Amino acid sequence: MSKWECTVCGWIYDPQVGDPSQGIQPGTPFEDLPDSWVCPECGAPKDMFEELG
Repeated sequence: MSKWECTVCGWIYDPQVGDPSQGIQPGTPFEDLPDSWVCPECGAPKDMFEELG
C-alpha cells in the first residue's frame, strides 16, 4: 500500500497507521478513505494528496 502526501502541508498518510483521529483503522488504503475525509493536519480535502513513489 502506498503512502500519500498532502500537497498543502506535507502530512503523510500511511495506510499501515491509518488516521485514528478520524476513526480510520490501520490497514486502510488511501483509495478506501471516504470522500469526506480531510487531512488531519491542515484540513485539506482528499484530492489535495499525491501518491508517493
